[in-house]
Amino acid sequence: MLEPQSLYNVSNSISADPSLLGLPLVAGFTGFVDAGHVVVQVRDELLGSLDHEVLAVFDTDQLIDYRSRRPRITFEQDHLTDYQAPALELRVLRDGLGERFLLLSGMEPDLQWERFCAAVGQLVDLLEVPLVAWVHSLPMPVPHTRPLGVTVHGNRGDLIEGMGSTWKPTAELQSSIGHLLELRLMEAGHDVVGYVVHVPHYLAEAEYPPAAVTALEYVGASIGRVLPTDRLREAGRDAERQITRQVDNSAEVQGVVSSLEKRYDEHSDGSRRSLLVKQNMELASAEELGAAVEAYLAGPLAANELAQTFRDAAAAAETVTGEDTDDDGSHHRTGDGGEEPGD
Repeated sequence: MLEPQSLYNVSNSISADPSLLGLPLVAGFTGFVDAGHVVVQVRDELLGSLDHEVLAVFDTDQLIDYRSRRPRITFEQDHLTDYQAPALELRVLRDGLGERFLLLSGMEPDLQWERFCAAVGQLVDLLEVPLVAWVHSLPMPVPHTRPLGVTVHGNRGDLIEGMGSTWKPTAELQSSIGHLLELRLMEAGHDVVGYVVHVPHYLAEAEYPPAAVTALEYVGASIGRVLPTDRLREAGRDAERQITRQVDNSAEVQGVVSSLEKRYDEHSDGSRRSLLVKQNMELASAEELGAAVEAYLAGPLAANELAQTFRDAAAAAETVTGEDTDDDGSHHRTGDGGEEPGD
């Protein structure tokens, strides 16, 4: 493995300011699922609401596969402008009470995962970070009318038990850089806690502010900081009103939501086995999850009636989220005429 330290450049303030030592670190990476756009919303809310300063910048030319995730650039009449280069940065922020913490955010690396994790480990050691808290999200067959579940993991038993994790499977799943980073940091003796926010599967492609609020609440509690949620709460209230109107206008969608509510209430004690885990304890794929959800809701409905129900639900969800799907699989908003930027 190449020297990890050459993967990033650090600010002079790291060595010149001893008050940067001992701050907790929050991490979130785009590019892995991000149901409800939770990581994007959390990052944007923190950087948009709090004072911050860059401490370290990673060399994304070594980490990102530009051909698989092409950066965006603007063509303005007769010239090119506004190249949106990918970024992976470590920043120091101040919360609402002036207390500082660190934020590591940006695109998930496509390449050199072990080297990146080693580089982050160097920064964690250099800054004497006492706790790393990271967040991501998954689509789950749950209704938007019930409290959002969160799975908590890591090596801080007090935080895991205290936060009341709602899903505790044993499963083999596709890894993300956050997963590997958590594992490597724990192996090196660092304290790590991760939060998986459960987002209703029919809202997974939209920005779902309540899920981002949940993530900020859990992370803020774990690192002892007051994180901003007011704007997201207001956006969440607007989103809930829109969703309610759409659900009320469709008997089919009402049936789907009602079935999810019934199952949720029946098994709210967390004793049931997750739909995401197959019999061999591997995590279900997106196709398998869709099939499981259909079987989960089947009840007395015939197969063709259920298929039509889910087609109607998907159409209603597109209206709720204000997005259409292009031929290339990308999404764009239809409500305001603007295109949804990529990760």
